[in-house]
Parts: sequence; C-alpha cells; structure tokens
Amino acid sequence: MTSYPGAAVGVPRNAFLPSPVFLAVLAVFAGAGLAVWHRVGNAGVAVFVFVVAGWIVSLCLHEYAHALVAYRSGDTGVAARGYLRLNPLKYSHPLLSIGLPVLAVILGGIGLPGGAVWVEHGRIPGRLRHSLVSAAGPLTNVVFAVALAVPFAFGPDLSAHLAFWSALALLGVLQATASVLNFLPVPGLDGGNMIHPWLSPTWQRGYDKMAPFGFLLLFALLWQPQVGRVFFTAVFWLAGLMGLDPRLYALGLELMRFWNQWG
Repeated sequence: MTSYPGAAVGVPRNAFLPSPVFLAVLAVFAGAGLAVWHRVGNAGVAVFVFVVAGWIVSLCLHEYAHALVAYRSGDTGVAARGYLRLNPLKYSHPLLSIGLPVLAVILGGIGLPGGAVWVEHGRIPGRLRHSLVSAAGPLTNVVFAVALAVPFAFGPDLSAHLAFWSALALLGVLQATASVLNFLPVPGLDGGNMIHPWLSPTWQRGYDKMAPFGFLLLFALLWQPQVGRVFFTAVFWLAGLMGLDPRLYALGLELMRFWNQWG
C-alpha cells in the first residue's frame, strides 16, 4: 500500500487527493463565475450557481482544515474516514454541514457555520491542540473572506461587470458572517469547542449537554429582527474594513434570488 509523504503508516495516497465530487463543485464554481463575467445566460441564475457553489467550496475547505489539523495532531483516523479528500458527502452530518448552511444562504443571506467532522479527541494530546483543531475551520473562512476582498482593493471598474462584482461581494460577506459566527463561544460551534478543553470537568459536562442545541439556538436567534440587525451591523462593519461594500452584497443577494424576478 503506497503512502503519501508524511502520512501515517498504512494511510493510502488517495486519502489525500481531492475527491471527484469536490473537483466537480469547483468546476461549477469557476464555470459559473465565467458565465457571470461574460454575461452568458440569465444573470440571476448564474449568480445563484456561482454563490452556492462557492459557498460549498468554502464549507469543504472549512471541514478539511479541521481534519488536517486533527490529522497532524494525532487523529490519523480522519484520513480513513475520507475527511482529507474534501468530499462533502463524507461528513458525518451532510444536512448540517452542507444542506442547512446552503439553505440559510439562499433564504437569509447568512453564512451559517456547518460542522460535522468527527474527530477522535482521545487520540489528540494536549488542550492547545484540541483548540487549534476547532480554530482551523473558522480561520479558513477568514482567509477566504480576505482573498475575496483583495480584488476590490485594486479599484476595479464595477460598472463594467456589476453582476460579477456583486456576486463576489456577496460571497465575501458570507465568509465574514461565517467567521464571526464560528468564533462565538456557543456550545457546539467552533468558538465554543475552542474553549471546551480549558473548562473544568463540571463545566465541560454542562457544555456537552448544551452542544446539540447550540446550533439550533443560534439559527433561531438570527431570525429575530433585533438580533439580526445587531449581527449584520457588526458583519457589515467588518466587511467594510476589508473593502466589501454592503450595497454590492445587497445587489448580489437580489440577483441570486432570481425567482423573484419571475414573479
């Protein structure tokens, strides 16, 4: 059995290769981006495919980052479970990791965190490593958000390809929302999992009881107008610091909901 350089003994090389599913999503993302740029077909449909495919790519990278740091920290089982192949169908809860976040993007324009990579924490020594495993995912969202914001720093002519720049801004703001949400110290989310190893045993037991409901509680709170207003104010302030214009986000969201144009 051939192993990948630096891999644990017995881990096959293909455990580290991108899966055909991920490559297909990446190809759809790139193709839709070209379609939006060159105004091929319906602009709203193209923006929808571009944003949704880009969001799925970011979710795959988010979960991959968790798995890669876990692997380097001692949990070599993530390779056998397929988490290092960027295949969204391998996650332990595809509905939570992909389905619900995509639905939140479509309906609310919110980049909800996913999160269903099963890590064997008993194989990972030290509290700091556990925290780094949890931090790796949202840090990926931060990097993705910055990367999407970089083109705007060069002062592009937005009017020439307004649909494309609006879609890019929308995707960038979605990454900003995911970054903020993932770092919140909510039980069950990455921010909460980062502090979990440092809690006393009593607090850890309480955390573990709340963890299954943390995601649903956050989802419900974001749909409350007062909470949503405060949250988006903070997100748009952060996006503005990166050069992402909230007006472009709004236009991108309007274009993505192409079905409203047919009403």
